[in-house]
Amino acid sequence: MKNEKWSKILSYALVALLSVLLTVAVMLGIFLANRQNRSKLTVLEELIEQCFIGEVDKTAMEDAAASAMIGALGDRWSYYIPADQYAAYMEQMNNTYVGIGVTITAEEDGSIRIVEVTAGGPAEEAGVHVDDRIIGVDGQSILGMSLNDSQVLIKGEENTTVDITVLRGEEELTMTVTRRTIRTVVAKGELLEGNIGLVTIANFNSNCAVETIAAIEALREQGAEKLIFDVRDNPGGYAEELVKILDYLLPEGKLFTTVDYTGKENTDMSDAACLEMPMAVLVNGNSYSAAEFFAAAMAEYDAAVIVGEKTSGKGYFQSTFLLPDGSAVGLSIGKYYTPNGNSLEMIGITPDVEIALGDGEEDVQLQAAMDALTEE
Repeated sequence: MKNEKWSKILSYALVALLSVLLTVAVMLGIFLANRQNRSKLTVLEELIEQCFIGEVDKTAMEDAAASAMIGALGDRWSYYIPADQYAAYMEQMNNTYVGIGVTITAEEDGSIRIVEVTAGGPAEEAGVHVDDRIIGVDGQSILGMSLNDSQVLIKGEENTTVDITVLRGEEELTMTVTRRTIRTVVAKGELLEGNIGLVTIANFNSNCAVETIAAIEALREQGAEKLIFDVRDNPGGYAEELVKILDYLLPEGKLFTTVDYTGKENTDMSDAACLEMPMAVLVNGNSYSAAEFFAAAMAEYDAAVIVGEKTSGKGYFQSTFLLPDGSAVGLSIGKYYTPNGNSLEMIGITPDVEIALGDGEEDVQLQAAMDALTEE
């Protein structure tokens, strides 16, 4: 009886095992049959989803795959933007953001010190001052939080309010601030000694040309007879913003040439009107793209002396492509060239006056640019 009982158990177990094996075989057969003429990544993703025994974070997996694909191009200029970072990316490109209009820095005691308040912004209107130290947001202490976590609490949807608790000296104050769209200042002008105007350009994204030209004209009205353009640490931006500024500054001729992946060539030209005054451009190793080509064009027209450190050497331009899940890729799709037809890729700009910034508080590069203009 025992042998008969164990025989039946083994028979049932064998049938169950064969059933499982048959099911797996059918699944693999279907999977293998369906993989014909399909990409490896699609097949791999389906294999993981169907057969991986652990939990699958599909978004994280696809982000990693997309980033790796771009990285495998070996192009230092192409990049992948996850969906949750795309809005911040567009804010940067548009030189706008939704916030309260302050620039902040972390303090050792865990508070956040306000180092700048945007003129006319919501924080200024609410009475926030420079050197106020934020200690709470909406009744929640931010002491001990990371700067990024604190920023997340302060940021929010446009036209919503946030309560900011600050220490002003020993006094604790709470102010209600309405979040609004803030336009980032791109170009600033400052009149230096010797009637030299300094124009600092943060990037060449939206509004760069309008603000740069306005800064130049304001400085000239204040008596500026010479100009220094500071594009150090400038990451570049839109070619059309660059061209507008160069057209304002330079005489008739070629300004900027692009050749895309189809071989299509486009050359932007300047009209005869130009700005005739001594000029210099400050650059460094973090001057990229449009910032480099700005310096290159000014140099090739003999319109400015270039001062500082060798630039990064970027000669490809990118276009941003939005992907189905809200992520995006900035893909190099062409090359660009200086007025004389030179590529800066892996070459960059070598300044006429090479000088490192150094560790001191004095801006020796700016002083060198002023000296160069004074000598002229």
